[in-house]
Order: sequence, then structure tokens, then C-alpha cells
Amino acid sequence: MLDPGSNQELPPIPAKRYFTIGEVSELCAVKPHVLRYWEQEFPQLKPVKRRGNRRYYQRHDVLMIRQIRSLLHEQGFTILGARQRLEGVKAMDDVSRSQQLVRQLRTELEDILHVLRR
Repeated sequence: MLDPGSNQELPPIPAKRYFTIGEVSELCAVKPHVLRYWEQEFPQLKPVKRRGNRRYYQRHDVLMIRQIRSLLHEQGFTILGARQRLEGVKAMDDVSRSQQLVRQLRTELEDILHVLRR
């Protein structure tokens, strides 16, 4: 997903559970007001909100923001295109898991049928 070249420009993500909006802003090279806007545009981006409506991002949120940044700033997607791309990737993952489950069930059913025919 993420262009490996873009990862080299950005600082490594520290081993922490939660990050403030300021920390995420620095880790992803995106201003805080842009992060708040992206929360409205990308349903996948849902930071935890605590006291006083403060946002706390988790590692998966930071990775998602880096992916969104790459799609918008480096690959030239529009917000709509980036949203569709992210949803498409999730849908492809779901289809792949479903196909794997169907194959596994079919194999198990064939094994059961083989045992019953004995």
C-alpha cells in the first residue's frame, strides 16, 4: 500500500499505545487541521476521543494516515478516489477471506463424504 520511498522520509513510529494529534502530525508530516478534516472524509479513521474531546490515535490510525497521505500527496488521488481505493482494498481482503473459507469448508465436506462412502 504505502510507497516504500515515502516511508523513508517520515520518522519511525515509536512503540507507544496512544499518540496525540500533535505527535501524529509530526509523524505523518500533516497539519492537525488536515487530520481533523480527514476524520470526516475517511470512515476508517476513528481516533479514540477522551476528556475534553481530545483525540488519541493508535498505531493503526497512524499507519492509515500515512497511507491516506501517500494516496493523496504522492499518488495524486482525489479524496473520493482515495476513499474508494481504501474501501476497495478492504473489500478485496474480505473477498479473499471468504474464498479461503469456502475452499476450506469444501475440503472438509469432501473429506466427510469420503468417510461416509466407506
